[in-house]
Amino acid sequence: MAKHVAVLMGGWSSERPVSLNSGKGCADALEAAGYRVTRVDVQRDVAEVLAQLRPDVAFNALHGPYGEDGCIQGILEVLGIPYTHSGVLASALAMNKARAKDVMKAAGIPVAESLLMHRLDVAKAHPMEPPYVVKPVAEGSSFGVLIVREGATHPPQQLFADDWRYGETVMVERYVGGRELTCGVKGDEAFDIIELVTDDGGWYDYDAKYSDNGAKHVIPAPLLPDVYQNVRNLAVRAHRALGCRGISRADFRYDDRPGGTGQLVCLEVNTQPGMTATSLVPDMARHAGIDFPALVSWMVEDASCGR
Repeated sequence: MAKHVAVLMGGWSSERPVSLNSGKGCADALEAAGYRVTRVDVQRDVAEVLAQLRPDVAFNALHGPYGEDGCIQGILEVLGIPYTHSGVLASALAMNKARAKDVMKAAGIPVAESLLMHRLDVAKAHPMEPPYVVKPVAEGSSFGVLIVREGATHPPQQLFADDWRYGETVMVERYVGGRELTCGVKGDEAFDIIELVTDDGGWYDYDAKYSDNGAKHVIPAPLLPDVYQNVRNLAVRAHRALGCRGISRADFRYDDRPGGTGQLVCLEVNTQPGMTATSLVPDMARHAGIDFPALVSWMVEDASCGR
């Protein structure tokens, strides 16, 4: 009999729309691959729902808090349901950008200079000389990210807003100019690298990630061979350092501009990469000759508890 896969999607984080899109695509592909699929729009009663469904595997297509920070992974461990992607500890570590950076730095992976501050303190005065980036510590899809350009006279005043919903503690990170690169890891092997190029030359924000024609995915990225191999090696090292399983994706900045610093840094590791029509990991897999149904089927067969 075909395995029964519960595709977990939706949830209640800021990334709910992205998760619903990812979940639908994954569920459709799994059905095409011959699995019996139940689509679960995750709510607070998810443990009860899963206990009644008793699927063979949970395919985790959730994004953001409660979906990729170790919470749903802990529920699946308690229920004894094998699941995709990373386990409790790796998910929690990678979701917290500051803690993930500490682990990667200890593993010898280059990261950008940064510090943690209360958002109101950042809003009062520049915490470092611009340019720099202000990031929520535990959000994805670029939600709440603010870039302070060189020559800015004051820090982002949005941080004073009463309706700021991305947490009181933020990470202030030295801005690294140049090229935006990303590299996925499947199991223990790196895919080819994508360079992200937006039409307006801007950064890879939410619209660039999820809009049709929002950004060009240049694969393989046009890099010198030694740089190319270094990025792939660093993606695997970051995957291992954080204890990731299944699929992950590491994002980098590389400043090879004329007169630039030459700096290459790993910005973060995403343990639940997007799986939409415009997402990066499916593009990397296609470039490697792995179509979408084959990719999600591999993830189901790789699923386990105790990850």
